[in-house]
This record gives sequence, C-alpha cells and structure tokens, in this order.
Amino acid sequence: MPIKPVQIDLFNSFEVYSPPKERLSPLHYRETLLDLLTEDMDFHGENSGYVTHNFHAFPAKFPPQLPKKFINGLTLPGEKVLDPMSGSGTAVLEAFLLGRYGLGIDIDPIALNLTKVKVTALDPERLIRTAESVIDHADHDFKKNNDRLNTELEIRFDPSTKKFIDYWFLRETQLELLSLIKPIEKLTDRDLHRFFQIALSSVIITKSGGVSLAYDLAHTRPHKIKNKIPRPAFEEFQRRVNRNIQNISKLNQGSGKASVLCGNVQAIGLDDESIDLIITSPPYASNAIDYMRAHKFSLVWFGYPVDLLSKKRSKYIGGESTRDFNMYHLPDYPEAVISNLNRKDPKKGQVLRRYYTEMSQAFKEMHRVLKSGKAAIIIVGSSIMRGMDTKTAQCLGEIGKKVGFDLVGISERNLDRNKRMMPARTSGPFETQIEERMHKEFIIGFYKPA
Repeated sequence: MPIKPVQIDLFNSFEVYSPPKERLSPLHYRETLLDLLTEDMDFHGENSGYVTHNFHAFPAKFPPQLPKKFINGLTLPGEKVLDPMSGSGTAVLEAFLLGRYGLGIDIDPIALNLTKVKVTALDPERLIRTAESVIDHADHDFKKNNDRLNTELEIRFDPSTKKFIDYWFLRETQLELLSLIKPIEKLTDRDLHRFFQIALSSVIITKSGGVSLAYDLAHTRPHKIKNKIPRPAFEEFQRRVNRNIQNISKLNQGSGKASVLCGNVQAIGLDDESIDLIITSPPYASNAIDYMRAHKFSLVWFGYPVDLLSKKRSKYIGGESTRDFNMYHLPDYPEAVISNLNRKDPKKGQVLRRYYTEMSQAFKEMHRVLKSGKAAIIIVGSSIMRGMDTKTAQCLGEIGKKVGFDLVGISERNLDRNKRMMPARTSGPFETQIEERMHKEFIIGFYKPA
C-alpha cells in the first residue's frame, strides 16, 4: 500500500469559538463557571475525531468539546491550561488549537508520547519520505532476512516478556512488528520517532481488530480469541500512517503552545499560582479501567520489560495495593462512604481510602499551582465496589473543599458510549459491575477564591 499524498480537508477542520474579549472580574468569572456547568455536556453526535484527536485508541477519554467549552469560557489567548492527568492529551490539544498554552502531565509512557505527537506539527512531505523509507526497509528485512529476524526475536526480550509476546502474538506477526520497529528505532529525530511509534502502537491497541490475538484491548479488558485471524501488520501500519499524516497537517490551524511533562499529579513540578485553568479527568478507583493492562501490548515492543510495566502500574492512582501506603483521614462524607464499604469488605475499603488519599494530595497540588480567582474542572465517573456506589463526585467535592477550593457545582453528563470507549452496553441486563457504573460521569467545578 503506497503512502498517499496529503490532502487537507478544510471541511473537517475544528471549529474556533470566540474567546472572552477581556478578563472576567471574580464575580463574573464565578457566574460564568456556574453557567457553563448548567449547559448541555453530552455532545452526542458531534465529531470528536478532528485534527489529531483520533491518533490512538484510549479508554474513557472525554470529548474535545468538553474542555473546549471551559477553555473558551474561562481563559484568554496565551493563558496556561493544565491537565495534570493528561491521558490521551485531549485538553492539551484543545488548548493548543485555541491559542492557549496547554500543559500536560502524566506518568504513562503511551499517554506521554501520544500527547506529544498530537501537538507537534511536522512537515507532511518529510513524513511521507520517512514513511516510505521505514516501510521499504521493513518489507526488505521481512522478505530477505527472515532467519536473522527469527534469531533477533529470541534474544530481544527477557523470558517473561517473551512468554507474554508468544501468548498474544502469532509468530508471523512478531516478525512483521520487529521488521517495522527496527527502522523506527533508527530514526534520530525524536519527533519522527514518536510519530511512527504511536502509529505502530495504534494498530496493536484496538477495540476489536488489531494485529494481536487479543480482543477488546482499547477497553483494557483483553481476552484471547484462539481462532482470531490477526490483521496484517504492514497493511494496518501503512493505513494508519496515511491517515495520521493527513490529520497532522491540520495542526497549523492552532496558534497556541504546548508542553508535555513526565510527572505525578501528587507532586506537580510547577510554580505556585502559575496556571489559569485546570481541566482533568482522574482514573477510576480500584483500577476499574486498567490502562497498563492494555498499554503493555505495545510497550513491550518498545523496550519495556513486562515485569517493569507491572511495577510501574502499581504507582498509578487508583491502584489496589495498600501495603505501606500512608492513608489520610478524610472529610466526613468520604469517611462515611468508606465506613459503609468496610462493613462489606475491609480490603476494598482500604483500596477506596487509598484512592481518596491520592486524590486529596492531587487536589492540594492543583490548588497550589492554580492562580487565585481561577477554576479547576474535574471530570469523574463513579465506581461500584461490592455492589455499593462509591459516590466519587460527591466525595471529591468534599475533599476539594477541604484543601481550599469553593465547590461551585457538580453537573452530570450521559456518556456517548460509541465514542467514549467504555467497556459496557447501553442497556441491561448487565453482566459485570463495570457495565453497571459507566453510563454517566460528573463534572465538578471548583473555584479558588481570590
């Protein structure tokens, strides 16, 4: 499949909204925040795949229209918008497209590289030339050096990682992926390297197709289909590269800036009172959506041993390990929720306490870096643990108040499940708890008093 010429679709470009004409007074700012929280937040039927938003499957990412609404209503061009748990980079990209300075922080390797790719403008002609070179070298290696590739497969991975790869990927697919990875690894330009690495990752982590024997990777619920016929890696990679080159050419419509940092939301490496708006979506409690469970399918090919990824996963917010974890005493409402859960399952009660403890520290850091008189928008879903609703939005609302935020309001939105990449059906009967809990999410509006 040849690399296609780039054709910019002007009719599929993003919509630019008019920002505030001048800085809002504290009273008007708070009123504007409240008004925004009362508006429709469902965005069903709207295009969410414009520019680079559709570069890679990512579970539970919010539609770009959601951060766009708050960025336009609460900031001016050039102001700093932070997503300290940036995930797929939706808010960072929207800030960039709208002429703001988008900052993203995350610890997940796929999230970091994906966000960097989505906000990095690259010359389409250079991408085309590089893609042709990568594919030509891969095709030649696969056809002419098969014995050498087989030998490299045996020595490239440690035993645990090799066992994982052999279980989830057919041998021919392994050879295809290795032949593609080798020329990508030789790219000395980091931006080019990330672009093609993300393109390759996106043909591994998919909803139902992909090049592995797994089904439902994009939903972070992989299970092996023994009779599955994986898609050809070369064809899928070329198709994805063609599409991504076309879409990345539209980044020149944005007039902002962006930075992506590896870091922890519980220790944000930014100055006090340096951010004009925070928009973020924390993970679910108890690993309800287990990002690393899916992301390791790609990361093992990029040099990450599977055992190292398991250790990294334990550091993600919402994990289930509570050993040697310094727990916080929480406000009355989350304490009551945890107490009720403790009566059913003390271990799960500790898992939930860990989650709210981590979010308490995260909120402290958000409050520290946010300017006075500005807002933090938190998009969360609730969880069902042992048949009990964890009341996440209400608990986080109380935790936010404890660290110094004013709680302006909590609004509710119905998920567009066809776009939100959530692992559930839209109607019952529901077979799993994860299907019960992921049809709605909540938008918490915090205000830092001046």
